[in-house]
Amino acid sequence: MLFNSFPFTIYTHALDTQTQTQTLTHTNSISMEHSKDVEINSRLYEALMNKDDDKVLDLCASINKGPLHTVTIHDDTVIHIATYHKRNDLVIALLNMVRACDSHKLTWQNSTGSTILHETGTNNKTVGAAKEMLRRAPMLLGMVNKQRETALFYAARHGKTKIFKYLHDEVRRTNQGPDLKTFLIRDDKSSILHLAILSRNYWMAYEIAMTHKSLMKEKDEDGMTPLQLLSCRKLEPCSTNFFARWIYNLIDPNVEDTSTMLQLVLKNMRKKKFRCVWATKLIKLLVEHDTSWEKTESRFTKTRVKFHEYGNISSTVQQLVTTASHLPDTPLLLATKHGCTQIVEEILDQYPQAIEHIDKDGRNILHVAIKYRNHEVFDHVVNRKHAKERLRGKIDKDANTLLHMVGEEVQDVDSDLKGPAYVLQDNMQMFKKVMEVCTTLDQSKLNSQSKTAEQLFYEKNNKLREEAKNWMIESAKNYTVVAVLIATVAFAAEYTVPGGSNQDTGKPVLKHKPLFRFFTIADAMSLSAALTSVIMFLNVITSSYRFKDFEKSLIRKLSAGITMLMISVAMLMVAFAATLVLTISAGRRWTDITLYAISFFPVILFVFTYFNVQNTRFSSIYHELRRVFVKHILPLLWKPAPKPAVWYSGREITPPPPGI
Repeated sequence: MLFNSFPFTIYTHALDTQTQTQTLTHTNSISMEHSKDVEINSRLYEALMNKDDDKVLDLCASINKGPLHTVTIHDDTVIHIATYHKRNDLVIALLNMVRACDSHKLTWQNSTGSTILHETGTNNKTVGAAKEMLRRAPMLLGMVNKQRETALFYAARHGKTKIFKYLHDEVRRTNQGPDLKTFLIRDDKSSILHLAILSRNYWMAYEIAMTHKSLMKEKDEDGMTPLQLLSCRKLEPCSTNFFARWIYNLIDPNVEDTSTMLQLVLKNMRKKKFRCVWATKLIKLLVEHDTSWEKTESRFTKTRVKFHEYGNISSTVQQLVTTASHLPDTPLLLATKHGCTQIVEEILDQYPQAIEHIDKDGRNILHVAIKYRNHEVFDHVVNRKHAKERLRGKIDKDANTLLHMVGEEVQDVDSDLKGPAYVLQDNMQMFKKVMEVCTTLDQSKLNSQSKTAEQLFYEKNNKLREEAKNWMIESAKNYTVVAVLIATVAFAAEYTVPGGSNQDTGKPVLKHKPLFRFFTIADAMSLSAALTSVIMFLNVITSSYRFKDFEKSLIRKLSAGITMLMISVAMLMVAFAATLVLTISAGRRWTDITLYAISFFPVILFVFTYFNVQNTRFSSIYHELRRVFVKHILPLLWKPAPKPAVWYSGREITPPPPGI
């Protein structure tokens, strides 16, 4: 039996060897093909990145799939990559390489589900390519990616105006009625108007709102309308600079003029004006069709107001249990929170009665403006006729008055960029500002925690005061060291004058030269300013650091010390420049000019740098001086005609009849 089975065993072994050889050959073949594909992909990708169109076309001509060959690990074809990189001519040339019978292959989708038409939505330079794509494969217009977005949605999400306009016209031409809605609203309820606003293309959003008015009231999955989304971002304001506004008047912001701008350097200014103009139009349109402020909470609250801490305090504490889901605030309050003053002003201009709107916490627009430190909205509302009287005495559901809201400040990201002393000063000034608006009774009202507004403010800002104290002491110490060092240098320079002294008389040799007097005055000013700044910093260090000190006293002392220190540094630079010119000047014109430029360059640079840093401070000083002039000085210079007296000496006077 063993002898008979031996040939069969040899035969079986031979078959196994042959199978293994074939498998190995097949594996090697696949490996070689993969290596070849990797090499081709590398060359193609590099040629696409280097904008070598001829090489891309030559490589595609040598591949079986041609321009439909996948280049990236995300299944992007050559046409995908060329379209994404705005290569319109190359894309059209690649499309011409695809045979008419293979047009259905143009619907290939990458790993995210995007077609080549989706890629045109990322830029405005492939509109011609998009036209050719739809001519060859019209079904591309209705195809969606894995986020259920058509190419039209994709263009709206990227905020590309020209390609969106073309795709939108194509959609409206080929789809009407219920079919059109599938292109306008995504599965998650987001509309193309939502996406246009999120992309900050306000011209596109305005055109969408005008064409599809029903989208202005559509809500996304989070219950946000387009106006609510717009209210969540602080809009970039139009420039108030005179020179910039003069240039803006010469620039046409129309979308059709994007390719024929005045100059390349004006591109950013034109974009800014374009965005401002259309944002204003969009706000007017959306506000006109939004009446969400009508849905308000009741002004009635079960929380009883108390004016002292004695007696049964439980009446001021009431737990309100609610199971309602958190809904977004109205555009009026969202704009107040996020600093979109333009939206607030437009709502109140079109609907003055919206000033009565109250949120779920029982807070009106002034409560919200104070909490989020929106001074522009606060001032705008207070200055409106009758608005202050209607809102200033109101309390929320926790019995918080407007003064209480100063202590309920929401942490601002920008506050981290300022020193804690300046943040505390802003809070103190806000408290004083709100106190001028509120009634006398508001100062003694207790909230649901049985605290007055002043108690709540001090409690919330006590930690900030400690931080501000440490910050000011540390800053004053550091500045003092610098000021003493400068004073030492200035004092030594006063007795080692440039050019030396006459051995017989002891007087300076160069004292008759004008620059010598310049040096003497600058050095004396530097020494005097440095010593003055030392006194100011020592005064800061030894202060009591009470809350009221941070409102003006401490900040003024620190600012005065810093200013004197800066003057000291500037004068020391001037003295150095004068010394350099006095000792090195050769009497030649161009040599002297060069020497003057080199010597005084640090002074000029310092002045520009210092004024740029202190721009905000100088601006606040200007507005304060303007306010004082309008309020106190202008009435003395110009007095309006006196109004007829109605009450005089405690008795009413009847006004004279007309004509007398």
